[in-house]
Amino acid sequence: MKNKLPNKVYKRNSIQGLSSTTINIENSDALDIFGINNENIDFFEKKLPLKIFQKGNQLVIQGNKKNIDILKSAITQTINEKRVNKKNDISYNSIKENLRMHISNDIKNINITKTAKLDVIGKSKLQNTYLEILQKNQIVFAVGPAGTGKTFLAVAAAVSQLLENKFDRIILSRPAVEAGEKLGFLPGDLKEKVDPYLRPLYDSLYDLMPSDIALRKIQSSEIEIAPLAFMRGRTLNNSFVILDEAQNATHNQIKMFLTRCGKNSRMVVTGDPSQTDLNRRSDSGLLRSIKILSEIEGVSVINFGQKDIVRDEMVTKIINAYDSYDDQIKDLFDQKSQ
Repeated sequence: MKNKLPNKVYKRNSIQGLSSTTINIENSDALDIFGINNENIDFFEKKLPLKIFQKGNQLVIQGNKKNIDILKSAITQTINEKRVNKKNDISYNSIKENLRMHISNDIKNINITKTAKLDVIGKSKLQNTYLEILQKNQIVFAVGPAGTGKTFLAVAAAVSQLLENKFDRIILSRPAVEAGEKLGFLPGDLKEKVDPYLRPLYDSLYDLMPSDIALRKIQSSEIEIAPLAFMRGRTLNNSFVILDEAQNATHNQIKMFLTRCGKNSRMVVTGDPSQTDLNRRSDSGLLRSIKILSEIEGVSVINFGQKDIVRDEMVTKIINAYDSYDDQIKDLFDQKSQ
């Protein structure tokens, strides 16, 4: 998909050595791009060394050609997202989020993964690469901090490929490990006991498919959501299988999971090594499995970083603060050990 402003006219000339571009924005998109009281325009100028003037439905942008192209691409992506998902308006942070992504990434090609409910677009260069790999490789590891789309994009790829009849079923799994809390004896049948651990997978699924369709596919076993322990002893053919929160799985559990792979199946393992809920971080088998398997043909490893975070900007600030604190503590212990 090419980065073209849909139904927009833009032209460029030179003003005192600077490049100048004029972009026409349609009435239906003006408020979403300009913001209330032009707050988005102020944000653009804060993030990029540009001079931006609004004239009716036009944006006149002056500055370095590269920075103009970054802003133009962010506007293009925001409007395209609105078109492909048939939204009446753009979410409040969408244009800001897209601009941050384009500043920190050189996005040349946009991959679109179509699902029953919406079309998913990678918002960073690495996310686009990830969506492409999820169409090709048999085993995919995706690791990185919270908010980088590891699980959501994998579920989107699974739903898309199920709807295209590339696979017969989707299997979504997680280790049933408490995140520090003691939940005690949970009432109900087995499904009711394990569902709280698997709720994030349901949330991603319902974001991508109408709930009635998702429920029908769950009832018909086209979609299965189950704890990791339920994978033992199975052979999974013609399946798109995702193991989420794999930092909470031991080395032997990940080995067990991956050896369930049958004919015409794709397996995706996602996790954040810094957030294991196991009693000892060394028990986590995620990084060790990647080290063992990364050189095998057909196995891909995607390492997401802070620049791939697509949640609210506050998430990036929180992760940076924790990383900085962890580095300080590590340096302190290193000094004491000397």
